[in-house]
Amino acid sequence: MDSTVSTGSIKHEGTVLKIDKKSVFVCISSVSACSGCQAEGSCSMSGMEEKIIEVSGSFNLKPGDKVTVLMKQSMGYAALLLGYLLPLISVIAVLIIAELLKMKELFAGLISISILIPYYLMLFIFRKRVNKKFTFSLKS
Repeated sequence: MDSTVSTGSIKHEGTVLKIDKKSVFVCISSVSACSGCQAEGSCSMSGMEEKIIEVSGSFNLKPGDKVTVLMKQSMGYAALLLGYLLPLISVIAVLIIAELLKMKELFAGLISISILIPYYLMLFIFRKRVNKKFTFSLKS
């Protein structure tokens, strides 16, 4: 991942996979931070994951072209908030409330973790609305 502070955008290098009338599908490789390590081949922690990003719009590209996928940095922060921070705050808040209600530790822990089920279920139900807020652009 290459992040530029001056433009306030996050950019990834990728390859065009296919093109529709409405959008372009780009494959980007998400590399773990330790991918440059000499022990990468023998370490189970290292990894590279390919992701397919759909970029709406009409572009003069063909499959195999190298492009840069851009996303506003503020959208990255919003994704961080929805994916990690709100669930963490929810779990901690429910755990504190359960402890204040003098619940046994086991039940307090189970209830606080189980709050993630409805949270991620609601995120899944409203995924189309959430996806509309996260837009990508291309630079060739």
